Parts: sequence; C-alpha cells; structure tokens
Amino acid sequence: MTSHPGRPREFDRDTALDAAMAVFWRQGYEATSLDDLTRAMDLSRSSFYGCFGSKHDVLLAAIQRYNDTRFAMLQQLVAAEPDPGRALRAAVTAISGAQGGREGCFLINSTVELARNDPEVEALSRRHLERLEAFLAGLLARQAGGGTDEATAARARGLLAIAFGACVMHKAGTAPTAIDDLLAAAEPLMR
Repeated sequence: MTSHPGRPREFDRDTALDAAMAVFWRQGYEATSLDDLTRAMDLSRSSFYGCFGSKHDVLLAAIQRYNDTRFAMLQQLVAAEPDPGRALRAAVTAISGAQGGREGCFLINSTVELARNDPEVEALSRRHLERLEAFLAGLLARQAGGGTDEATAARARGLLAIAFGACVMHKAGTAPTAIDDLLAAAEPLMR
C-alpha cells in the first residue's frame, strides 16, 4: 500500500485494540509507553490519537473489548451445554481461567492496578462483575427450575469470588490440583 501525505492509514480497530491489550496485559498500564502501543498496534502517533485519543482511552476500549469478547465466549460455552448443572460448572471453570495461561485475567490485572484511583476502570470492572454475577445467577435459577432471588444472587457472588480467586491463584503459580480442589469445594454453591 502506497502512503500518501495527509491520508489516514487504514487499519482494523479490533486488531489494533487486541495488540494494545496484549501490551497492557504483559506490562501493565503504568509501564506501557505510547511508543510501546503505537509500535504494537502498527499505528503512527497521529493515527493513534485520531482513532483512540489517548493511552487511557485505548486502555478503556481494550478493557471493554476484553469484557465483551469473554462474555460472548462464556455465553457460547453455556449454550453448547444443555445440562444446566454442567453449564454452570463449565462457566465457573471458564471464569476461573483454570485452562488458561499464567498471564491471568486482563480485567483483574487492570482492576488491581488501576481501579482504586481510576473511576472509569472501576466502573468498567463493576459493570462486568455485575453482568457475570447476573449470568451465574441465571444459570443457578435455570438449574433449580425457578427464578432468581437474593439467595441465588448471593450464591452467584460467592461462585464469582471463588472463580476470580482461582484465577489469581493460577497466575501466582498455584498447582493446578490445588485450584481443582478449590473449584471442587465450591460444588455446594452450585446445587
């Protein structure tokens, strides 16, 4: 592709966001420079600013993309499992990252690093946690053949806390068998 002065570079926004997410995920927000981002995203600074605005804006867009992509994958996973109990277990296991790598959850990493001092990251994190909680509560209700109530919501919060705890333990290098034991201990909440 021949470059023309004044003509914006063509790129795929989602691909660029995925590249930015990989850098933030590996290095963290504070340690990531604008040069790191533009190099990884294969963008000039003017294209970067024109599309995303700032380093912070690209982080927020990357977190939102991560949340939406992971939630869609979770929905597909559950839709493929007709048994409500197995669907719930599959969802909790997927959220825990038990089959993933040691990089951990991008949302958890970003939340731990930034949410205390960044209301926008905090809000994105809270909305996604609420969405996951409602999703798990819906699976619990489906399994029980009833609706959701406060007890169901509390169980869903407990399962989410266990799954995220397992994710952090996985990142910290805890043996997979210990994480499996933790998830097995959550079994009473899944009935």
